[in-house]
Amino acid sequence: MKSFNCASVMSDPKSRSCLCSLFIVASLICGAYFISSAFISKEYKDRFSRWEVINMLQNSKSKMCKVQCRPPGSEALPQAIVVKTSNLEMRPLWSDSVKNGNLEQYSNLLAIAVGIKQKKIVDRIVKKFPARDFVVMLFHYDGIVDEWRDLEWSDRAIHVSAVNQTKWWFAKRFLHPDIVAEYNYIFLWDEDLGVDNFDPRQYLSIVEDEGLEISQPALDPVKSEVHHQITARRRNSRMHRRIYKFKGSGRCDGRSTAPPCIGWVEMMAPVFSRAAWRCAWYMIQNDLIHAWGLDMQLGYCAQGDRMKNVGVVDAQYIVHLGLPTLGAMAENEAIKFYSS
Repeated sequence: MKSFNCASVMSDPKSRSCLCSLFIVASLICGAYFISSAFISKEYKDRFSRWEVINMLQNSKSKMCKVQCRPPGSEALPQAIVVKTSNLEMRPLWSDSVKNGNLEQYSNLLAIAVGIKQKKIVDRIVKKFPARDFVVMLFHYDGIVDEWRDLEWSDRAIHVSAVNQTKWWFAKRFLHPDIVAEYNYIFLWDEDLGVDNFDPRQYLSIVEDEGLEISQPALDPVKSEVHHQITARRRNSRMHRRIYKFKGSGRCDGRSTAPPCIGWVEMMAPVFSRAAWRCAWYMIQNDLIHAWGLDMQLGYCAQGDRMKNVGVVDAQYIVHLGLPTLGAMAENEAIKFYSS
């Protein structure tokens, strides 16, 4: 067996050339490694320092928000006792349910502006809304409250009275988003509505399935006073978002992107999600009376694309009697409607 002779290898020109090449390559690899390590190290240091700055800013913002994001006037209070929202749940003076903490939790709100002349109509509306799912709030624009006490649901309803004020006046002052924050949906309805073909639970099931933030039940086109064709019920339809109109002024087609062709509901029976109402409330002006024009602006509160999130539900529909508001109504018309 031959032993390895280092001298003979070094004396061979080819071997020396090969070793030199290997040495150069190894040197280059080592140099590249150290240089890249330096750059990577610097990059990680830069990243780490940026993360530290971001964390410091976030912590600073968080600490600032704990003070600045608190409701005005609560800064002097301990954070743990600050309650930002409320609800319309009544708290009895004497009740075992209060002691046991078993007060009912309602998930939705029905608010209606009412006058005593529409008592029978309102009674039918309220009875359609399950007591365990809805808080009922009546805005009495004629100042008459006691004459409602004979209705079985009157004691659980909240009664607010102010003479000759409209639904929107009441809503601006008594339905602040922080007061109704616990309710999933707010039904802000007129009183002259027939509800024989309306089921609130099935209605909300459709609304949730379709992702509607602002909606209304469709109007029976035969029995209702229809002001805008988009609100008219379509047979064999669950719901619709747009209307097609090819004749006359104000044409609507598949390319229409603005109300009243698409993304529009009327102000007689709107239904708002919690998020949509928080937005819409701020849009209601203090001197607003009939809400004319407000319907054209509701798309701002659709929580996204008004062409998708605003719609009319056909499967659950109502009748708009079209009675004059604030008590100046033809009472015989309402009696005629419910006797037919």
